[in-house]
Amino acid sequence: MTVNLRNLGLFGIVALLIVATGVIQSWNVALTILNYGLISAVMALGVNMQWGYAGLFNVGIMGFAALGGLAVVLVSMPPVGEAWSAGGLRVVLALFWGLIVLAGSILLYQRMAPGRMRTLALIVVLLAGFFSYRALFDPAVAAIEAVNPAGTGYLGGLGLPVLLAWPIGGALAGAAAWVVGKAALGLRSDYLAIATLGIAEIVIAVMKNEDWLSRGVKNVVSIPRPVPYEIDLQNDPDFVARMTSWGYDPVVASSIVVKLAYAGLFAAVLLALLWLLEMALRSPWGRMMRAIRDNETAAEAMGKDVKKRHLQIFVMGSAICGVAGAMLVTMESQLIPSSYQPLRFTFLIWVMVIVGGSGNNWGAILGGFLIWFLWIQVEPMGQQLMALITAGMEDGSALKEHLIESAAHMRLLTMGIVLLLVLRFSPRGLIPEK
Repeated sequence: MTVNLRNLGLFGIVALLIVATGVIQSWNVALTILNYGLISAVMALGVNMQWGYAGLFNVGIMGFAALGGLAVVLVSMPPVGEAWSAGGLRVVLALFWGLIVLAGSILLYQRMAPGRMRTLALIVVLLAGFFSYRALFDPAVAAIEAVNPAGTGYLGGLGLPVLLAWPIGGALAGAAAWVVGKAALGLRSDYLAIATLGIAEIVIAVMKNEDWLSRGVKNVVSIPRPVPYEIDLQNDPDFVARMTSWGYDPVVASSIVVKLAYAGLFAAVLLALLWLLEMALRSPWGRMMRAIRDNETAAEAMGKDVKKRHLQIFVMGSAICGVAGAMLVTMESQLIPSSYQPLRFTFLIWVMVIVGGSGNNWGAILGGFLIWFLWIQVEPMGQQLMALITAGMEDGSALKEHLIESAAHMRLLTMGIVLLLVLRFSPRGLIPEK
């Protein structure tokens, strides 16, 4: 196995940038960038699996990441007993009845002969099912959301360890991807992109409006952590004594220790996924997926079920995005549905994959770290640059005010410039596919 010095150098440059941030600014900032970079790298691996392995253009990453975050709430938050007493079982019954109606409609469609009678029967079943579902669901939801709406107003979760939410978040995102894939993977790539974007917006809209499920725009806070709380470390006499003897401020040290603990967890997930994906890429399955990506017609002629394989990899890639979404909510200890924006959770992840090198897992990881570093650091650097440029200008000058206000847009400008430069001088990414 040969070592590619160029690739090592690229990773070394990113590592130096993070270390320089710790030296110049603070280690808290540097470790925050590192942790978000690890999560972004995991998400980029999921997108790279879909696009780099199979050529699937998924622009609904935001929705799958949000489902992973929702899983953290459903798994780790304690159940709200009053809400369950008020209407929890009725909501479960209504959802179960909705599934029965859908299953009955599908069965009716399959069993009856095509024609006017089948159409009329479907209309009757769906209308009756819809109104009966709403008659069960709406009063139960109103009762749940009336229980201490300022503090709870939702059912809560199962009260299980938060780390269990990571694989469950992946499973939830994968299940949603299976439903989307069954309907949309037969479409052309541009229609697939529209379908996935629409599904992502639907997921976010549900999370914003269904207070009984995730408190909506009131947000879920104080989500349990898999690592110690800073305040607990600061109140630990042994920790305070040890940090003081080493010459560190216990308050600053507690924050650094917590971030290092998160970094260890996230790095373990990233390395495990990287190993699994590299093994899969080098296997006959990986060669088959790349053959399908390069020429679907030839792959079908060789007896490969292209649609089935596309569905398989679409589900797997979305599940990885769901795991990353669960990791993000766990680190932030809060679920904020309004924070899920296409710019952050779709466009930026695609830039990471394209810049790093689609089809190469190492490239996706490099892109995740590099682009996230630039996304965080470019705006303060832009403010400093504009302050330097306008230092000699007269106060109150329209040009000076315009330039200072423009610093807020440096992120988008930088992403565009980086993307253009990479596409011009290294079209296949910084670490291209072999």
